[in-house]
Amino acid sequence: MMRSMPLELTAPDISAYRQSNVGIDYVTRMDSGKPGPHVVVQALTHGNELCGALTLDYLFQQNIRPMRGVLSFIFANVAAYGLWDPANPDGNRYVEEDLNRVWADDVLKGPRDSVELRRARELVAYIDTADFLLDLHSMSAPSSPLMVCGVRPQGGQKSVNLSAQIGLPEWLMMDTGHPSGLRMIERGAFGDPAKHNAAILLEAGQHWERASDQIARETSLRFLKVTGAVDAQWADARCNLPTPVQKVVQVTQGYTARSLEFHWLAEYNGLEVIEKAGTALAHDQDHILRTPYDNAVLVMPTRSKRFSVGNTMLRFGRIEALN
Repeated sequence: MMRSMPLELTAPDISAYRQSNVGIDYVTRMDSGKPGPHVVVQALTHGNELCGALTLDYLFQQNIRPMRGVLSFIFANVAAYGLWDPANPDGNRYVEEDLNRVWADDVLKGPRDSVELRRARELVAYIDTADFLLDLHSMSAPSSPLMVCGVRPQGGQKSVNLSAQIGLPEWLMMDTGHPSGLRMIERGAFGDPAKHNAAILLEAGQHWERASDQIARETSLRFLKVTGAVDAQWADARCNLPTPVQKVVQVTQGYTARSLEFHWLAEYNGLEVIEKAGTALAHDQDHILRTPYDNAVLVMPTRSKRFSVGNTMLRFGRIEALN
């Protein structure tokens, strides 16, 4: 059983950013008037992941303006964020369904309806204009930060290349996609290796750790620098974290909950390397979750109490060379 985590962050008031200059609430577009890419930073894909909201609030307060091209800031699932309750910090990840599982065209254009689907349908045409996208997230377990770079051979390698230019965080993850639905960073041109468009998803650490705010902020500043949206000296003056030696984890498979009785046998925070194949990790009703091979990396174990049958509880991966 994993212990609950203390709240070290305070949710910022983002109401001042509701008014939009593109006709979509909580979307702000800043056009330099000069040729260049459309660079997007998005926060609050999940309503209880505070570091992204804090980062965008910080950048707004810096009176940031792009040097070239267009820079956009998006607060995504504002309906879920509006339900934030520090007494129940796991309770507002989403309203009706996970916003980061609905980005396939057949879902967006299909008959289903939810709060999250309506928001995705508002945002999708705008998101599709992005040349570079950084989606800011955090994790339920106090794991080291990692960058989700998508799927090989789709857009994953170009996302790894972008992350290597940024230099943060230490861990970069290539995976097999999400079994519950298409993520934003995989849709359209982002998932096409023939296109230049690249999207990355930062998991900045545990949801409410103070350190997640710093990693989200500095990764965003470096992202804006390498995409040419802001002056390099301006960004560097606001960064303090050292540049680590980066590692790539290739996810080979995930495990989804078979029952609501799923529980861990020990405390796993993520990125542990389990030496022996067959090591028991969790009970799931009458099933035991075991490591599938030697030196298996545990990626993003779910510790949230809000999960359903079919939710991904863990991914297994192997460490690979960066190039």
